[in-house]
Amino acid sequence: MLQVALPNKGKLAQGAIDLLLTAGYHCSRSGRSLAVRDRRNNVAFLFLRPRDIAIYVSNGVLDLGITGRDMLIDSGKELTELLGLGFGKALFRYAVPKNANINTLAGLRIATSYPTLVRRDLDTKGIEARLVPLDGAVEVSVLLGVADAVADVVQTGQTMADAGLVPLGDPVLETEAVLVSRRKEGTLNSTAGRLVQRLEGIILAREFVMIEYDCPHDIIDAACQITPGIESPTIAPLSKPGWVAVKAMVNGHEANHIMDSLEDLGAKGILVTGIRTCRI
Repeated sequence: MLQVALPNKGKLAQGAIDLLLTAGYHCSRSGRSLAVRDRRNNVAFLFLRPRDIAIYVSNGVLDLGITGRDMLIDSGKELTELLGLGFGKALFRYAVPKNANINTLAGLRIATSYPTLVRRDLDTKGIEARLVPLDGAVEVSVLLGVADAVADVVQTGQTMADAGLVPLGDPVLETEAVLVSRRKEGTLNSTAGRLVQRLEGIILAREFVMIEYDCPHDIIDAACQITPGIESPTIAPLSKPGWVAVKAMVNGHEANHIMDSLEDLGAKGILVTGIRTCRI
C-alpha cells in the first residue's frame, strides 16, 4: 500500500485534503486520527507535522509527502519535488525595522524559524550574520531586542507591518505546497504514478475553462482563431440553418476577453464553465 504523508495542521492541511478529495481519494480523517486508509485506491494517508514530512520521506519510511517548499529546503533533505500544487503560496524574505535605516544584513542578528534555509542563502551571498533560531512568531524578536532582523514566510505582509517591519531586498524564495518523493517521476510505481497523474490533471484544469457558443457558419473560421482549443474546437451543426455550436478549452484568465471578442464577432449564447479535472 502506497504511504503518503499529509500536513496535520496549518495552512497546508486543508488544501492538501481538498486536492486529494477532488482527485478521488478518501483522505478525510475523523477527529485527530493519525492515519486514513483508502483501500479502493490502495493508499494510506499519514498525518504528520509539516516540518517532519521531508524527514520521513527521505528516510524511506513513507513514499510521498505534501509539505511546503520552504520546509523542504529547510529540512536539508535531498528529495525530488514532483509537483507544485498551487496552494499555500507565499514569499520567504528578510525584514528589518521600518525606521532603522538598515540596507545590509551583514553583522546583524537574524531571527528565523528556518535556520538551514537562511544559512544557505547567506552563505550563497557571502554574508556573515548571526542566526537566532526561534520556533515561530519571529516578528516580536526585534521588539524584544533579541534580533535586528527577521527571515520568515510572508503572505500578505500584514503581520510584519503590524510589528513595524519592512521587507529588505528581494524575496529569497517563492514557496507553495509541493509533492515530494525520494524517486524521480519516471521511476515511481504505478500507484504513485497514478496519484501524480490525477493531481496534475486537477492543477492543469484550474488554468482552463470550457467555453461554448453558437455562431453563424460564415464566421466560424474567425471564431476558431479566437478559441482554437487544445487540438481543435468541437463544432456541431444546429437545427437552425447556417448556424453551428462550438466548444473549446480556453485559458481561464482570458475568458472574459474571449467572450468580448466572440460577442463582437457575432456569436450568441456564450457560456463559460469550470473544469474539475482533465488530461491533455
